[in-house]
Amino acid sequence: MSQEFTMQTDAEGVATITWDTPGKSMNVMSIEGFQQLDALIDAALVDEAVKGIVLTSGKAGSFAGGMDLNVIAKMREDGGDDPAKSIFEGIMQIHTILRKIERAGMDDKNKGGKPIACVLPGTALGIGFEIPLACHRIFAADNAKAKIGLPEIMVGIFPGAGGTTRLSRKLGAMAASPFLLEGKLVDPKKAKSAGLIDEVCEDPLAAAQAWVLAANPADIIKPWDAKGYKMPGGAPYHPAGFMTFVGASAMVHGKTKGVYPAAKAMLSAVYEGALVPFDTALTIEARWFTNVLLNPSSSAMIRSLFINKEALEKGANRPDVPDQKVKKVGVLGAGMMGAGITLVSAMAGIEVVLLDQSLEAAEKGKAYTASYMDKGIARKKATAEKKEAALSLITATDDYARLSGCDLIVEAVFEDPKVKAEVTRKVLEHVGEDCIFATNTSTLPITELAKASNSPEQFIGIHFFSPVEKMMLVEIIKGKETGTRAVAKALDFVRQIRKTPIVVNDARFFYANRCIIPYINEGIRMVAEGVEPALIENAAKLVGMPLGPLQLVDETSIDLGVKIAKATRAAMGDAYPDGAVDEVVFWMADEGRLGRKANAGFYDYDEKGKRQLLWEGLAAKYPVAEAQPSLIEVQHRLLFVQVLEAVRALEEGVLEDIREGDVGAILGWGFAPWSGGPFSWLDILGSAYAAERCDQLTAAYGDRFACPDLLREMGDEGEGFYERFTAPQDAAA
Repeated sequence: MSQEFTMQTDAEGVATITWDTPGKSMNVMSIEGFQQLDALIDAALVDEAVKGIVLTSGKAGSFAGGMDLNVIAKMREDGGDDPAKSIFEGIMQIHTILRKIERAGMDDKNKGGKPIACVLPGTALGIGFEIPLACHRIFAADNAKAKIGLPEIMVGIFPGAGGTTRLSRKLGAMAASPFLLEGKLVDPKKAKSAGLIDEVCEDPLAAAQAWVLAANPADIIKPWDAKGYKMPGGAPYHPAGFMTFVGASAMVHGKTKGVYPAAKAMLSAVYEGALVPFDTALTIEARWFTNVLLNPSSSAMIRSLFINKEALEKGANRPDVPDQKVKKVGVLGAGMMGAGITLVSAMAGIEVVLLDQSLEAAEKGKAYTASYMDKGIARKKATAEKKEAALSLITATDDYARLSGCDLIVEAVFEDPKVKAEVTRKVLEHVGEDCIFATNTSTLPITELAKASNSPEQFIGIHFFSPVEKMMLVEIIKGKETGTRAVAKALDFVRQIRKTPIVVNDARFFYANRCIIPYINEGIRMVAEGVEPALIENAAKLVGMPLGPLQLVDETSIDLGVKIAKATRAAMGDAYPDGAVDEVVFWMADEGRLGRKANAGFYDYDEKGKRQLLWEGLAAKYPVAEAQPSLIEVQHRLLFVQVLEAVRALEEGVLEDIREGDVGAILGWGFAPWSGGPFSWLDILGSAYAAERCDQLTAAYGDRFACPDLLREMGDEGEGFYERFTAPQDAAA
């Protein structure tokens, strides 16, 4: 057993317990860690020489990053046929340990306790903040880079080690809601202002040690343990509290559309817990937490949004070649994509040469970084020094010779093979033989574009999503001749700019667009069939899609849809399947309704470009049918048309890893995050049922819903994707 917690007692009687997880850059809590912490707390409480206790971290710049997921996994496994009982009892054991810290040896009359302070050198997340919440006073270093909070809701669970109950009782339900329901993270100064922590100072350890020696008995009684405690803002049956919970319930349902179980469960834990004594509230929290952990949606979200995402960001599929960290990147094209790539590269500390046809255009692209940093300064998220540092790394030019010395080129010029080929040849005249060339494209085949290079093994595709600075996914595309060093270079670059990479093989539309275009097309196809447009849009949102298909095509522009349709039809010939969709899209384009950019599309827009209601003129061309399909029928059409493309991409070898398929779907186009992604959703449904549903949809709507052979085979064998394509799960949450 590795030693994660150690304790030293000084001459004045302060016992300092230091948390330092071996082999980790940030502390994560394990079963052994809980046992060690419990034993040290016991030892300190019974030692008469100990006057007070300080809990701190041995990691520079952080307290803890969360819980080792193996803790929860072991609880589930130990339960055998009754995992709920095992998980509940395991959570209650954690509550017992933290309650011991909170009570610190006090008797039933709140006498005889020892003060326990917690010191946060920096970031404190999840269990790393739930433990401090159980201490009597929280001291934090003045570390602007630190993040403090409870982000569990972002990965499909909620704070289940007392964080939900303690924070809601500490701040009140209303004030706690941004930190519980939104997973809001703040720096130490903002955490103090919000009431999350008590002090921010230059030397928090010294301050905490001094405090425990000077603390009065009243200082170590938590408000909820004191006689006459009343919940800030009012408990549920208080008039103000009642309205708080009514509003919170409406907010949760409005934001989650009822498909995210953790938010509803957490709100239930807060509401029910506020009606009973504190220890009973912890039991209620543990029951709801167990309920969420056993929900397949939460398990899938944890796996995709934490375990798989972290594995990909750490280079799970990186070729075994030496480090390819980018020192100097050349960005070709200073438009929206090129300017965004320049921005994120400079913010990551990479030297950038931004090239365009004219110096004026290049300078305009560089100005995007200045504007972005100015907005950050106004919101106090950046400084003038950071702005100058970023701008100093960017050279705007129209001279290809300035690309000399670049070890990576990212080309983001107009989506035309001839233009890209011309630019490629010009670049290769000025860069070194080892320079990797990456083309940013969403549709053009990488293998064909690589023919313009005399070193196709050093040519690769990098598909950024717009806007670059906001979208976390980057799709890396291997051409038929792309070499391993090019893949490693692309992966290392994406990790440098703090994005999540997936690697796919070259094929029409690659992976992301291959799946999202059918989603848009299915929505448009239903319009032509007479399905109520509002039903289409709301069905999508109620199943977890961030945008309905009609709103999405408005956002991306209808004329772009026309362009893609014409190119696809030309390439596929008689096999082209979307003529019914084209009829609608081409008509919309002819009507001048090109989407948001034209202030007219499937939706109407006001003079400021704000989206209004669905366009009533649509019904004149495509009348709404008297008989409408059920909600679930519309939702299944919209989801199956995406997931079947994901399965086909896996069958054809475009996808090589289902983890990339799930993470890419959620981060790339917002595929129902509650589901964990396309493959996780099929596992939730069950492969046998999914194959049967494909047959029903095929009979009703056509061959685009035909069941892939892989899914059929898995259904016959009763097998799931994560059962067949097992992915390693070594991460913390």
